[in-house]
Amino acid sequence: MTRAEPPAGDTAATAGTTDPVDDATLALLVEVAGTPKPGNVDRRRDLDDLRFEAFLGGAVGARPGLELAAGRGPAQRATAERATAGETPAVGDAFERAVGGMAARAGTNTQFGCLLLLVPLVRAAADPDRELSPAGVDAVSRATTVDDAVAFYRAFEAVDVAVDDPPSGAADLDVRRGSDAEPALRDREATLRDVLALSAEPTDPDAETPDRVPDRNAAEWTEGFPRTFRAAEWILTDEGPLADRAARAFLGLLAAEPDTLVASTRGVETAREASERARELLEPDGSDPTAPVGDVDAVDAEAVHAVDLDAAESLAESFVAEGINPGTTADLTCAALFVALRRGAEVSP
Repeated sequence: MTRAEPPAGDTAATAGTTDPVDDATLALLVEVAGTPKPGNVDRRRDLDDLRFEAFLGGAVGARPGLELAAGRGPAQRATAERATAGETPAVGDAFERAVGGMAARAGTNTQFGCLLLLVPLVRAAADPDRELSPAGVDAVSRATTVDDAVAFYRAFEAVDVAVDDPPSGAADLDVRRGSDAEPALRDREATLRDVLALSAEPTDPDAETPDRVPDRNAAEWTEGFPRTFRAAEWILTDEGPLADRAARAFLGLLAAEPDTLVASTRGVETAREASERARELLEPDGSDPTAPVGDVDAVDAEAVHAVDLDAAESLAESFVAEGINPGTTADLTCAALFVALRRGAEVSP
């Protein structure tokens, strides 16, 4: 169900009556409730080291950081003078606070990637001078600073995050260094957008089959969130419970592109095979699931809407048994839910 749908942008005049922080929190909750999302925690499945209720705790714990993303409250490390002056909390501070709160309440890393996407989206939605659109969130990305990058690196000290090795020549910018990377960041004058751009491209983008899967979350930051907004369209134009629509959108995203987390933890070939297996659910008529889709825009919305979630249950069981966890795809689904909620999607029957 959707409310009377506002225009594509989300401005003070068109955003409706919901609060962006409420919508971000709800997106975190609906994402984990979406069932099945093969390989991920959902209402029916825990993983060996992650439980459903931990995600609920993470959503609650992240809220103070999301409040900062919406421009409310003093920045985490701001001086008294900055707070008194009413300066808008920095994006990096908001992300660091959100991750710290998530980790404290959940006791583990439940939604690091979700928050990396939600923070700039919330900032764009809450800023009266911007709108929740590809251009609006790209402006947030381009406005980030070196201080934002430093805060982003500090956030890695709160939880364990699966990441690839940095590109050649950027060992000093390995995010696993945490705050120890601050001198290198300042020496290079690297903004948060700059450091995410390092992960957004394959090692050799001209290769027919690149030897690594780009970080899809980082790519959102550098490309204007195309996956997020496309999947939000799927959710908005779908029917049925919002959690079911989210589960179908998850499968559409996974079918479109290999998952970054799967590639990092299980290898590129396994990530590609996982996408092929998801594609079989979108193309049950016998189409070749190994044929590359290209990108998310090539996925037909009607194919996503027609996914049989009962049929997806067996894939969910298989992925869990095989240790295949498309966590980056879940992050993108959460971001898409936020945009859909801002544009009128509802959880009410």
